[in-house]
Amino acid sequence: MNELSELYEEIILDHNRRPRHFDKIPVGSNREAEGHNPLCGDHYEVHLKVNNGIVEDVGFSGAGCAISKASASLMLESVLGKSEAEIETLFNHVHEMLTGDEADTTEDHHDLGKLEVLGGVRKYPMRVKCAALAWHILNAALHNSEETVTME
Repeated sequence: MNELSELYEEIILDHNRRPRHFDKIPVGSNREAEGHNPLCGDHYEVHLKVNNGIVEDVGFSGAGCAISKASASLMLESVLGKSEAEIETLFNHVHEMLTGDEADTTEDHHDLGKLEVLGGVRKYPMRVKCAALAWHILNAALHNSEETVTME
C-alpha cells in the first residue's frame, strides 16, 4: 500500500509540474467548457477538437491546486484519440472510482491505467471535487453545454 501511495504522489506531482496539453487551445477546437471549484479556487477551461466522434486534439487552461491540474493533465492524455462513447464510459468509471462506495469501486478499475492513481484522492474527501472538476468540464464540453460547471 505504501508503494501505491508513493506512486500516487509521484504521478500527481509530475503532472502538476509538467501538465500535458496545458495552455494549449487546439487549432479548430469545436467543443469547450469551463468550470470552477469555489471552495478551492480551481478554475479551468477544456478545449477539444472532435471530428467524426473522435477526439483528435485536446487542451486546457486555467489555474488550480496540484490535484486538479494533475487530474486534468491525466484526463486529457487518456481521452486523446478516443471516441465520445469511450470517453463517456471512462468518465463514468472515474466518477465512480472517486465518489462511489470503496467496496463497489475496487473491482473493474484495472483498465484505467495511470488514472487509477486518482483513486488515492479518496483518502482526502475534501479533495475529491478537485480531482473530479476537470472530468465534469470534459463531460460538459462533449455535450456542448454552455453552462459553467461548478463543484459546490
